[in-house]
Amino acid sequence: MSIAILGGSFNPVHIGHLALAEDVRLSLGFDRIIFIPAFQSPFKKTPAGATASDRLAMLESALQENEGFSVDTCELDRGGLSFTIDTIRHVRESYRCTPAFIMGDDLVKGFPSWKDADEILRLADIIVARREGTASRPEDFTRLSGARVRFLSNPVLPVSSSQIRARISAGESWRYLVPEAVYRYISEHKLYGCATTERHHGKS
Repeated sequence: MSIAILGGSFNPVHIGHLALAEDVRLSLGFDRIIFIPAFQSPFKKTPAGATASDRLAMLESALQENEGFSVDTCELDRGGLSFTIDTIRHVRESYRCTPAFIMGDDLVKGFPSWKDADEILRLADIIVARREGTASRPEDFTRLSGARVRFLSNPVLPVSSSQIRARISAGESWRYLVPEAVYRYISEHKLYGCATTERHHGKS
């Protein structure tokens, strides 16, 4: 089975995450995309507004209708800082395959500072996806020299988790930036300062 890993806080998961995963699955021919929610990124603090259990529940609800998607909770189970190298080792051992790791082109420049970056390149293939507003230069990609790298010409959707959280908090429109199941979960649990549980019924 060919597997690609998509990691992130998924706080919340949104249509951009799903569109990217489906693009990788179909255009590059992967059997499965495994979404791996981070417990705590070593590069940024996970914003408040949703617990790890909330983030996992939203992710699972968003993926349930696509048989090519699944969730692995290894980083949540480990706790502490979530390092990519540990996750890749887990996937290799658990799924008996060499996975591909999906990363945005905005992360390429800083990749050498990642924990065991050379080991990541040895143990996994790399898929570099386009991100909105990225100004990567050709020389940035030499940092992946020697790795098995594929570049994805994916459509870039102008949506982010931070944008969604801000719009919810401000009472602005956000419904169609997330899957319907995620919209219902956020509304019902009043996450991110959401003020109503009735919007998903069309009452506002």
